[in-house]
Amino acid sequence: MHAKVESLLPDSGEAGELELDDRVFGVEVRSDILQRVVRWQLAGRRSGSHNTLSRSEVSYSKRKVVRQKRTGSARHGARSAGIFRHGGVAHGPKPRSHAIGLPKRIRRLGLRMALSAKAQSGELVVLDGLELSEGRSKLLRKSAVAPGARGTLVIFGAEAEDGFRRASRNHAGLDLLPSVGANVYDILRRGRLVLTRAAVAELEARLR
Repeated sequence: MHAKVESLLPDSGEAGELELDDRVFGVEVRSDILQRVVRWQLAGRRSGSHNTLSRSEVSYSKRKVVRQKRTGSARHGARSAGIFRHGGVAHGPKPRSHAIGLPKRIRRLGLRMALSAKAQSGELVVLDGLELSEGRSKLLRKSAVAPGARGTLVIFGAEAEDGFRRASRNHAGLDLLPSVGANVYDILRRGRLVLTRAAVAELEARLR
């Protein structure tokens, strides 16, 4: 698959062509695989810190409410029972991990499918580099990474140029990720995917 390599600023023109590996950018896309990977990814992000106090953990009266017999009332052993105000919660949530398992080959396949989906829909842009003469946000408004209605995700190689980082801070719809942090959820949630030459090389080496 051929892809045009563009320059960051429009007045610089095209920077040639790049051959994309079909094993990474030309895979048949399956929505069920993408759904499994996104579900696994979001489940791992959940903190699982929800917590309630049980009957044995509340700091409340442990005195027997009424005597056992001949009162006409229920036989409660303490005010800490869950039926009373300030009592403990029965079967409430406790801290736990929400993470689910997913085979590594499915995770890698999902990332290849997410990249292929962007390439096949025409939402993939390949840039020669991210060099800016000065770190001003107005330079990005007319550039190849200008965020559209659904925003733009920029994936770069080992490091992003400092001027580009400074210029991108004021753009709410512009996300930056190193190639090692490329993931299915962030790729799919943004409308356009921008890769640098270095990012393409690193992703192909990682996912072949």
